[in-house]
Amino acid sequence: MYEYHVEGGFPIKGSITASGNKNAALPCIAATLLTKEPIILRNIPDIEDTNVMLQILQSLGVGVEKIEDHTWKIDAADITTSTIPAQMTKKIRASILFAGPLIARTGKAIMMPPGGDVIGRRRVDTHFLALQELGARISVEGRFEFTANKLAGADIFLDETSVTATENAVMAAVLAEGKTDITNAASEPHVQDLCNMLNSMGAKITGVGSNILHIEGVKKLSGTDFTIGPDFMEIGSFIGLAACTRGSIEIHGVRPQDLRPLRISFNKLGIRWDIEEDTLYYTSDHQLKVNPDLGGMIPKIDDSPWPGFPPDLTSIMVVVSTQVEGTVLIFEKMFESRMFFVDKLISMGARITLCDPHRAVVSGPSALHGEHLVSPDVRAGMAMVIAALSARGESRISNVYQIERGYEHLVEKLQSLGAHIERVEVK
Repeated sequence: MYEYHVEGGFPIKGSITASGNKNAALPCIAATLLTKEPIILRNIPDIEDTNVMLQILQSLGVGVEKIEDHTWKIDAADITTSTIPAQMTKKIRASILFAGPLIARTGKAIMMPPGGDVIGRRRVDTHFLALQELGARISVEGRFEFTANKLAGADIFLDETSVTATENAVMAAVLAEGKTDITNAASEPHVQDLCNMLNSMGAKITGVGSNILHIEGVKKLSGTDFTIGPDFMEIGSFIGLAACTRGSIEIHGVRPQDLRPLRISFNKLGIRWDIEEDTLYYTSDHQLKVNPDLGGMIPKIDDSPWPGFPPDLTSIMVVVSTQVEGTVLIFEKMFESRMFFVDKLISMGARITLCDPHRAVVSGPSALHGEHLVSPDVRAGMAMVIAALSARGESRISNVYQIERGYEHLVEKLQSLGAHIERVEVK
């Protein structure tokens, strides 16, 4: 086991290159099951979640070869089993993304209920709804068993705008017979990456980037060479870190269109950046001050499905708000346990009122001090890292496995920016 030892109070400064989008890499790895031909995936982040997904492929009899850093060749010519090992399923929620491709390719998928972050109730009902509409039969007695003689196109209306359910439906539908329409589909950049990858394999998907996807089923898909887009969650986290530490940063390899929803919410806190081509520049000469709504009202930062502000960054915004002059309401609407980490921020000196499981009022700036913290999930864990680097004194952060599931080589990147942080083995 490892923990982070952090000495806070030092501005970060320097440049990094954005990692590949974890939430795009995971479904794209699963989608390699849809063809017998080799696929090359580039810009895959070197994190625990992608490693587990690649291990699941290997457990299914798929050939997995690392060509170079962040680049993998995957050959699913032969799939020897449709059962995912229980210990792997429990490690990662994204394991459910293998359901759609396995059903489409083999007519069967067997797995335990998926694990992952504990941030509230995370339904899988929408996955079942979509796959049943396409012709799958599902048993949930102790484990999930999906079977289908054949898949047929359908008119699907999702009961929630679920990213992973949309991805599962798309992966099943591309090899289904006939036409599929998916309404109330998620449209996040990672969903777009998956659709673009599938189209490069010969799928016929239109409406990419909208909430209505049209899919003409094809008989088979080919191999491809596809590059995953940048991780805008990581980019938003490092912008927040630079602001909180009164530092500056250059981030290379960004995709400007992915950052438009982030810009609106960060601007409410006086945080602005410039972008030239694919490089983002944030400097330390900004006045971090809440911009009130019309009439002097307290502004609200709230999440919603794309193109709204992404829920994975609400934890980050809570910490950033503690270092900004003024009061802001953070409204996390999608997961009822995501805000429960704020008690640790309060113990560090933050002025936060947790109104209910979804809403927190934050008043700043607050002088934070070091504390022993325990990471409950990927994003709250990164929020704690930002808080520790902004605080006076020393902090220890335990359960860093959760953080490293989503942030590639985090300690090395932070050290390159001048952060005082060490990864220490604990017995």
